[in-house]
Amino acid sequence: MSSKNEIFEKTRAIIAEKLNLEEETITPESSILEDLGADSLDIVDLVMALEEEFDIQVPDEDMENLTTVGDVVNYIAQRLSAEEEEEVQ
Repeated sequence: MSSKNEIFEKTRAIIAEKLNLEEETITPESSILEDLGADSLDIVDLVMALEEEFDIQVPDEDMENLTTVGDVVNYIAQRLSAEEEEEVQ
């Protein structure tokens, strides 16, 4: 299982690559739209990259609630943990 720190590092690397930012400027508190300057196309691109990286699906209605990098990391951690629990049962 990935730790939240590992998820954050991978997420930050993807965001930095997609938005042409320095990784050091991205924190869990960074607002994806306001602080990082993502637009709706960037968001779609980011979600697709994160879905591929972490092998999860992010429904559109969930995307609306993910406003900061920390929200995204917590969401991915919850999804991964839920999937692991399903595999155990």
